[in-house]
Amino acid sequence: MEIVPGIHQVDNVNGNCYVIARDGLILIDTGLPNNSKKIITYIQGTLKRKPSDIRTIILTHYHLDHTGNVNALKAVSTAKVAIHEADSAFVSGRKRMPVPKGWRGVFFRILSVYMKSGPFKPGILLKDRDTIEGLTCIHIPGHTPGSICLIDTVSGVLFAGDTLRFDGANLEGPPAQFTPNMNQAHQSIKKIATLNFDIMLPGHGIPLQPDASVKVREFASG
Repeated sequence: MEIVPGIHQVDNVNGNCYVIARDGLILIDTGLPNNSKKIITYIQGTLKRKPSDIRTIILTHYHLDHTGNVNALKAVSTAKVAIHEADSAFVSGRKRMPVPKGWRGVFFRILSVYMKSGPFKPGILLKDRDTIEGLTCIHIPGHTPGSICLIDTVSGVLFAGDTLRFDGANLEGPPAQFTPNMNQAHQSIKKIATLNFDIMLPGHGIPLQPDASVKVREFASG
């Protein structure tokens, strides 16, 4: 669906995937593995574009439900992949991805057997306040060491990753069971609250609009 002119969300990929349609296509996150056909179908059917138009894939963090289709999409394009430098070792396979404790960790190990995406080497390593494809990268660690959000000041849109979520009724921070440093995540939410944006597009959930930054500031101060 088109959220604002030129910014689309691909549904049902188990982790929100956003497509910015400009001269080339910019993807923000890619969902769980085995969903690349849905993304390609949206590009071809709805946008009337070619998969080879994908120019850049920007990842808000290293978790599998955001990076799962990178290799499949790289196979049909010459896209460069961007991620914050603090998360790069996890997607390249140089560091083992931590899993939650208890039954969730067992579930993740089983899931990884059936949903393999493979490591990849990012082409662009981001830092706080870098600009990429007209978007400003904001480093917001806590959910992962290299979690980022991206702000498009022209459209007033913030891509929040998993640091903030909205389900249509409640604005929430990241899930504690998948967030190693909740204190750091809370500080990152306060950092986001200093920004101005009209629409917040989360990594899970639905868009928060209008006056999204006002609502985030209220949440951060609560």
